[in-house]
Amino acid sequence: MSDIIFQGKKCGDYILMTCMDKLILSIFAILIFSCKGKRESTKPVTENITESVYASGLIKAKNQYQVFSTVSGIINKRLVAENDLVRVGTPLFEISDKSVTLNRANASLAASYADLSANMEKLAEAKNNISIAQRKFDNDSLLYERQKNLWSEHIGTKIELEQRELAYKNSKTVLNSATMGYSDLRKELDFRAKQARTNLAISEYHEGDFVIKSALEGKVYSLTKERGETVNPQAPLAIIGDASLFFVELQIDENDIVRIKLGQTVLLTMDSYRDRVFEAKLSKLYPLLNDLTRTFTAEAEFIKQPEMLFPNLTAEANIVIRSKANVLTIPRDYLIDDTLVIIKNNKTQRVVTGLKDYQKVEIIQGITANDVIYNPEK
Repeated sequence: MSDIIFQGKKCGDYILMTCMDKLILSIFAILIFSCKGKRESTKPVTENITESVYASGLIKAKNQYQVFSTVSGIINKRLVAENDLVRVGTPLFEISDKSVTLNRANASLAASYADLSANMEKLAEAKNNISIAQRKFDNDSLLYERQKNLWSEHIGTKIELEQRELAYKNSKTVLNSATMGYSDLRKELDFRAKQARTNLAISEYHEGDFVIKSALEGKVYSLTKERGETVNPQAPLAIIGDASLFFVELQIDENDIVRIKLGQTVLLTMDSYRDRVFEAKLSKLYPLLNDLTRTFTAEAEFIKQPEMLFPNLTAEANIVIRSKANVLTIPRDYLIDDTLVIIKNNKTQRVVTGLKDYQKVEIIQGITANDVIYNPEK
């Protein structure tokens, strides 16, 4: 008896569970049907479309460059301030280095000591030695000629003649030596004077490196060092660029570079000018890939420059590759794997696409303007 009751409970439980399952399935089906009924849909529209390549940008002043020192030292004076207008050769910084000052002073002393005018006494003494040797040579030459004449008349001895000849030859050697000595001294003094002047010029040139000057005409946008700070050739001291002309430096992904050409239109947006789009032209393309960022650098020039710009403002750019007018388009998020769309009855339809931008895609073949398509994700 108890077994029959137990089995009856089991049978009742099974029937109850079956009914509940059917109820849940029915509710679930209704929910699904209602969701399907609210599925997002649209129709293709006819409009213009532009295909572009995105690039990040940075505003730079024309001819903008960083000022570096070619020497190390300590900043003695800052000769300009930010926003100052400078010309080519305008002094920017004065750097001090005691060793350079001392080297120049030493070179100046050496140049003064080696100057030809400071060694005229040595030349005068050499000239005087030539005069003495010349007089002795003239005298010994005369005595030798006399002795030869006497010997031709059988007057005097052969020894006297030989002695006069020897004195004559010695005097000639001494005269030649004095003349050559003067010439060598003159050459040596000229060489020392020129060498000392050259060393002084080198010292003055290096001393000139301690006054940092502007390489172009423009505005001082930044000064990175204060008076008393140390400088070296690796650290920039300032940023200078044109005061009124600017361009955009762009970073283009390596995957897009083959589609980029000079002269293409660039549409720019900046946080500094919200809700405004500026037009530029691609003017320069650097052909070397940056290994770190995997990007190429390009430059674009404004067609109409904004009223006010500053270096290093950020910009976003769309480089226009090509455009089409009056084409059939759909939203990009309605496209599946770039080849399919969902139509009525949840069927997929293959389509042929054309141009694409960030929001829409051109449909060349597969659907018409009258077809309803559904968002695959909503």
